[in-house]
Amino acid sequence: MTAKDISFIIPVFNRPDEIKELLESFLLLEGDHKFEIVIIEDGSTITSHSIILQYSQHLDISYHTKVNSGPGDSRNVGMRMAKGSFFIILDSDCLLPTHYLNTVLQHLTVSQIDCFGGPDAAHSSFSPIQKAINFSLTSFISTGGIRGKHRSVNTFQPRSFNMGLSKKAFEATSGFGNIHPGEDPDLSIRLNKLGFKTVLISKAYVYHKRRISLTKFYSQVYKFGLVRPILNTWHPHTRSITYWFPTLFSLGSVLAIILAVNAVYWPVFLLGVYFLTAFFIAFNATKNIIVSLLSLVAIGIQFFGYGKGFLKSTVRLMSSNYNIEARFPELFFKAT
Repeated sequence: MTAKDISFIIPVFNRPDEIKELLESFLLLEGDHKFEIVIIEDGSTITSHSIILQYSQHLDISYHTKVNSGPGDSRNVGMRMAKGSFFIILDSDCLLPTHYLNTVLQHLTVSQIDCFGGPDAAHSSFSPIQKAINFSLTSFISTGGIRGKHRSVNTFQPRSFNMGLSKKAFEATSGFGNIHPGEDPDLSIRLNKLGFKTVLISKAYVYHKRRISLTKFYSQVYKFGLVRPILNTWHPHTRSITYWFPTLFSLGSVLAIILAVNAVYWPVFLLGVYFLTAFFIAFNATKNIIVSLLSLVAIGIQFFGYGKGFLKSTVRLMSSNYNIEARFPELFFKAT
């Protein structure tokens, strides 16, 4: 497989500055630049058209506009329009390291891969909050390392900020569903059901900017928590006690504080040991005290936000007779 077989699929919504930075990183990629870039403007009111014109002389860019129907449907539209036989799906808030394409092509040439995912990393230029959120979402102490560690190579569920999909696999699955977030693990599970293997290419990482504040991060992880019980309902074999850990951690933390008020200190002591350990791991990874302290805040937000969403969604699914889309309208887009 060569670069001309690759089509990059990028949905964008009101983020021309991000597209500019991402396209700039494409120019710096090592190797052949004969790949295609398909950008889908998902109903934006602030379009990327002028940015596309600046780069279209140097890159093969296909640019399409559509009404807003969410990132999953936009990726499907892009894959249907793409010329390549293998699609690489990126979020608009990503930057590519120079080796990215060569790393992917090496794996695709050696192995028959229908779907891959790569991890995310924090670029040195990112803000302290962005770096802290990246640590919270990628560290073993906060996520178990499920977002791109070596132990998950053969069981990895790719995430759509950095995901590869063959045209064959896309046509077999019809691509992403209309739930968001959660469309990427849903697709990964359906691929596995059909016999397609999803793998991790650990060196094919991207710098994921996460244009986000701590408040928006809470909203994001809260929605992640809402989605997981829905995915478990659709795909019962994926249920796992590990999805309950953030909820149990959150309830346990509240209980520890209540007990401490009543002079029972050992639970809150254990909680302190956990966060102290997280601080030292964060400092070892980032070499920055501010980022390490913000990482503790991000971990707390991640656990409480996800845990609250997961518990609320579980209760709603158990007590409701409505169909899932009617019960959670905020999580579903209408496809075009």
